[in-house]
Amino acid sequence: MAQEYDMVSLLRMLIDRDGSDLHLAVGNPPCGRVHGHLQYFGDNPLSAEDTESLMKSIASVDNQQELQEVGGTDFGFAFEDVARFRVSVLKQRGYVGMVLRLIPRDLLSFEQIGLPNVVKEIIQQPRGMILVTGPTGSGKSTSLATMIDYLNVHLDHHIITIEDPIEYYHNHKKSIMTQREVGVDVPTFAEALRRALRQDPDVILVGELRDLETIEAAVSAAETGHLVFGTLHTTGAVRTVDRLIDAFPSNQQEQIRTQLAGNLKAVLSQALLPKKSGFGRVAAYELMISTPAIQNLIRENKSYRITSSIQTGHKYGMNLLDEHLLALFRKGIIAYDEAVIRSNLPEEFEVSARALNMEGGPAPLEEPKKK
Repeated sequence: MAQEYDMVSLLRMLIDRDGSDLHLAVGNPPCGRVHGHLQYFGDNPLSAEDTESLMKSIASVDNQQELQEVGGTDFGFAFEDVARFRVSVLKQRGYVGMVLRLIPRDLLSFEQIGLPNVVKEIIQQPRGMILVTGPTGSGKSTSLATMIDYLNVHLDHHIITIEDPIEYYHNHKKSIMTQREVGVDVPTFAEALRRALRQDPDVILVGELRDLETIEAAVSAAETGHLVFGTLHTTGAVRTVDRLIDAFPSNQQEQIRTQLAGNLKAVLSQALLPKKSGFGRVAAYELMISTPAIQNLIRENKSYRITSSIQTGHKYGMNLLDEHLLALFRKGIIAYDEAVIRSNLPEEFEVSARALNMEGGPAPLEEPKKK
């Protein structure tokens, strides 16, 4: 007898196993990402009818129409009183597939997610741009939600978030919260940013700096006296600065370098790794804080030297991603293989890890023979 799958049971299974994502694809059993690894939630492969039925059980008529017209649709929805999910529905080989990302209802504290305390000071600045970067699934949304919640609790601000879709819901606390969803409340990020400037904001969160128009609007908002949070799918501060500048035509790049030098306050780049124990995941961070020296490097088109400034900027609270990865490896929290593939400079990381001569790490380098 064929195994029947229903969305409620699959989502409960994902939550019970402390999973982060549910993958539904024709020809494969339902599959969850649990503590960073894929795990099947049944034996029988899903049929085309299964995935179609599961999609229709949660997607609105408008989302179903968008799927038919452009081959994909994204939306968020609440599951009972337990969690919210961000859903990406797609067509592949003519069949419907889905990936559902679990967004916990509970907002986490700085301590729970391991964010450096210096970030609390950075995010209380009255103006400028703060970027949270990293690959998909690195915890950017969770970090941003924690920062926004901290401001919401401690400051009397008007905070506007522009998201696609809205992930974490924020209640009004000490601040007033306005959350706008692209495609539902407003057509584009750039349009929402333009409108936001007329809505007396103190803080604006842009879910994704995905195109030139949005980047321009975000930089302008930071320049005109607002604190702007944004995300990019880059790894490391150097790549982030280069990505922003390269988004502009060559004849505008000198101007954007000057604007970034004056307005970029910090870049927090992160990676999410499975713990060596096999249970849970841990975030590794790189933090660049915009000091006068780093501002000059950006202005003078010498971003390649930012890494050195971060290395020598520990007194300001800065650190490189590879330094944090090495610390987590040294403490036995993460495995060597997981750390080295996420490092920005794998060869240098390998040398540093060998020097630790730890069990489970690479073999130590041979001592030079005495003459």
